[in-house]
Amino acid sequence: MHFISISWTIFQSFLLGWMGLAVIVFFILLRVTAPYGRHSSVKWGPQVPNRLGWIIMELPVLLILWIILAPYFKDISLSAWLMISLFSFHYVYRSLVFPFRLHTHGKKMPLVIVGSAIFFNIINGCSMGYYFTRFAVYTDAWLKNPQFIVGCFIFFTGLLINWKADSRLIALRKPSETGYMIPRGGLFEKISCPNLFGELIEWLGFAMLCNNLPALAFFVWTAANLIPRALSHHRWYQEKFSDYPGNRKAIIPYII
Repeated sequence: MHFISISWTIFQSFLLGWMGLAVIVFFILLRVTAPYGRHSSVKWGPQVPNRLGWIIMELPVLLILWIILAPYFKDISLSAWLMISLFSFHYVYRSLVFPFRLHTHGKKMPLVIVGSAIFFNIINGCSMGYYFTRFAVYTDAWLKNPQFIVGCFIFFTGLLINWKADSRLIALRKPSETGYMIPRGGLFEKISCPNLFGELIEWLGFAMLCNNLPALAFFVWTAANLIPRALSHHRWYQEKFSDYPGNRKAIIPYII
């Protein structure tokens, strides 16, 4: 796929504006609870089965990214390929593995959530793909840079936190059950949403190891979405369960 060539100045301006929009969305989501999971409602319009929704909304970022990359395979450095691989690894799991682990029989999600996620993922897939094929300059020496090494450590730490928390949440229900219980153990003793905390840490690490504007924009949008969502989940737990632990924070231990 070949796009109209644009300058770095225009591309940079677009991403700065995109991050500015994330800040606006962040403050909106602090006031309006997005209809994810337990907050889903028919008031938000047509719905689709939860598992199908996850696949439909997460797969486009992989498709658009690799369509953009395809004509430039030979021109991309090893360092850049490692970054692309980490990004793709997350989304292969999120779109083709995670949905089939869920015990969400009968649950649905609003199409508005699926549509907004598709839009978000297309923008991010395009920005990542365009950057790596037009502007990225990484030498093999970057693989030895402390920032890259620390970023990789943070990325995989966040990934493991996210997976472990997801596994605890999935294990709370039998395949035929749909109710909610208080999750316990591990980071759940400190925060209500260690799965979201793990994802936040993961993309912070990715922004560090890439050291580029699209990855930073992706992290800013992740924070803008996940922090308000965690706060909504935290309030829901407190309202739903009278015995909910009072010492837990929402997403960052001891802080938020």
